[in-house]
Amino acid sequence: RESREKEERRQLAAREREKEEARCQEREREREEREREREREREEREREREREERARERERDEREREREERERERAREERDREMEREREASGERERERIDRKSTRLNSSHLGISYAVFCLKK
Repeated sequence: RESREKEERRQLAAREREKEEARCQEREREREEREREREREREEREREREREERARERERDEREREREERERERAREERDREMEREREASGERERERIDRKSTRLNSSHLGISYAVFCLKK
């Protein structure tokens, strides 16, 4: 009878150890699952930060392109204005040259021949 009771206690203790081992394994699996979940969340936050950074970079690049385009447009406009000023100045110089010549010819050479006029021109 004692040996039977001992055997039952030993078996009961073994079952308790098995149960405790199963609980420990379950806690370890739960801990590992929580760790994996935290790692997934961390990776997702990192991906989100990367997406946000890329979006900021695209916005910066777009602003830079727009700024460069405005600068190019200003430079084109300035070149156009400068060319217009040069054309106007050239036209004024040409008109002045023509006016001086025609005035000189008309006032001091009233009797000039057409051939001489053409040569002086």
